[in-house]
Amino acid sequence: MRAARRKRICHLPLPPVITAREALERIRSRHSDGARIYVPGVAAEPLVLATALRAEPELAAGQTFLGIWIPGVNATDWAGLHPQVRSEQIFLGSEWRESFEAGRARFLPFTYTRAWRWLEETRVDVAFVTVSAPDGNGKASLGTASDFSPALWARARLKFAIVNPNMPNIASAPSIDLASCDGVIEADTPLPGYDAGTLAPEFAAIARHVASVVRDGDAVQFGLGKVQLAVLPALKAHKGLTIHSGMVSDPLLQILDGDQVAAIRTGAILGGPALNARLGDDPRLAMRTVRQTHFPECFEPLNGFCAINSLIEVDLFGQGNGEFVGNRQVSGGGGLLDFARGAQIAPGGRAVFALVSTARNGAVSRIVPRLKSGAVTLTRSDIAIVVTEHGVAHLDGLDIDARAEALISVAAPDHRDVLADEWARMRREM
Repeated sequence: MRAARRKRICHLPLPPVITAREALERIRSRHSDGARIYVPGVAAEPLVLATALRAEPELAAGQTFLGIWIPGVNATDWAGLHPQVRSEQIFLGSEWRESFEAGRARFLPFTYTRAWRWLEETRVDVAFVTVSAPDGNGKASLGTASDFSPALWARARLKFAIVNPNMPNIASAPSIDLASCDGVIEADTPLPGYDAGTLAPEFAAIARHVASVVRDGDAVQFGLGKVQLAVLPALKAHKGLTIHSGMVSDPLLQILDGDQVAAIRTGAILGGPALNARLGDDPRLAMRTVRQTHFPECFEPLNGFCAINSLIEVDLFGQGNGEFVGNRQVSGGGGLLDFARGAQIAPGGRAVFALVSTARNGAVSRIVPRLKSGAVTLTRSDIAIVVTEHGVAHLDGLDIDARAEALISVAAPDHRDVLADEWARMRREM
């Protein structure tokens, strides 16, 4: 939006084009005692803002940054920019470990539905959003990051739009009116994406097992990670699927060109330029907010909703841990519980959780007698199906003994006897 572009739409009351540094100085002048600043995550992470603060960290002093930042996607440690900065977030990961241990990063153990309500209610002094180039009416699309920003945008006292030419203008995405902003920042920076890495050999069997519980015409949801990378190609023989998910990423490209996918409803696209270009004008795509993808009423019309996610470990009660490795918090609950319970609301829904049966080259079973982390991500009533490379455990409707037996049957063979003995001991003590 330089002079030429401003001239083309000069009939509109446009806000000034400013630098990220100028926006930060304005915040400092308006909130000398510290502001609560919303910065978006997923593909809308404002890298230009982080760069400006690293160059002049004193501009961050006393501020509190809040947002929904995803491990493996968003790398900025906002609380690490200055010793007097705080952050509030619903995920932890290696990116924020130092600030968490120093007491600067405040971890909120929220589901996505609770996080949406938090953003609707918590005090927000300043909000940034990343948007596409505006249309002739000064409207700019939230593009591939439509998930959380609408929860609080209207309430922010200061609003800044970061116009990034790499953000696609998606017709179905929420948009903002640039005239309502206090400043516009131009930034040609890459959009963050997600790389699931490479797959262990066990995922070939896991993908086949998961695909076997998905039916033609189902609505399906995938969490980020290796399960999505493995399972989506295994659905090439399916037809008429509706993708209803919090996020989609590059593996989706593998099933877009046939009749596998009838519709796509998501809040965030975390792919490279090829996926953004492919979905940008795809009439099947509907970008939606978390209010429209995760709340209970969203699932009532989704016949056969199949929520497919991963866990770190599952115990013999059928409880799931998706957040801890040992005693260390490494993630957050996110949308896991929302989608698992949404599968119970949807007619014919199933909550499917997939994991490799062991860790540390087979030495550690990920089917365990009892969760040791002290925090439970999913209760024993939330998980319907557990999949490992050794098979499918259907838990729904089973009593406690049958559930334990089913889970032991999909554990690694070398660990089954120990698990059976532990269950017998636990059962005697109940």
